[in-house]
Amino acid sequence: MAARTVARLIPGRTVFFACDIQTRFKPLVYGFDHVVATARKMFKVAKVLQVPVLITEQNPRALGETAPELDPALLGDLFLGTHTKSAFSMAIPPVLSILKKHDFKSVVLFGIESHVCVLQTALDLLEQGYDVHVLADGVSSCNRDETGTALSRMRQAGAQITTSESAAFELQVDADKPNFKQFSQIIKDERENTQRALEELVRPRTH
Repeated sequence: MAARTVARLIPGRTVFFACDIQTRFKPLVYGFDHVVATARKMFKVAKVLQVPVLITEQNPRALGETAPELDPALLGDLFLGTHTKSAFSMAIPPVLSILKKHDFKSVVLFGIESHVCVLQTALDLLEQGYDVHVLADGVSSCNRDETGTALSRMRQAGAQITTSESAAFELQVDADKPNFKQFSQIIKDERENTQRALEELVRPRTH
């Protein structure tokens, strides 16, 4: 039987993309605080699992800077920079150059808005041949009902729709690794935030 090609998150060839999680969106985007909480958890996971993180900001003069809870200083050398953009997609030339330079294969994508910047980023990256994994508990829009349709379109285009905890465990791979105690502590510490994000951002789309 021929082997089946499956889009997996590969340790050492994966990068986290935080899309436009900016301060001016706070009163506008449904469940903004839950998106931030999921992103903050993924930053912690990135540090323990040594996954690089890249941030974009859409027109920061008008929309503000990245939410202060998402401090890239936590990441040290894993931080690949904050890239400003006017295009909706994160797949702008300097970002694509970074992907090629580091020979990444998989992108874990979270942020806002799900039906605009997140969607266009996913489509562009898929077109470029990258595996895209979108966190269902890490994306949202001003209009809550846009997100389900956006996720469906991304899935139809070939993106993997997953959750923050599932993606984290996929990258951890094995409980025998030396970092598992730190990893497990993050999962425990973030349990309530994870549950609330799932309840607010995912459950409404599945009922």
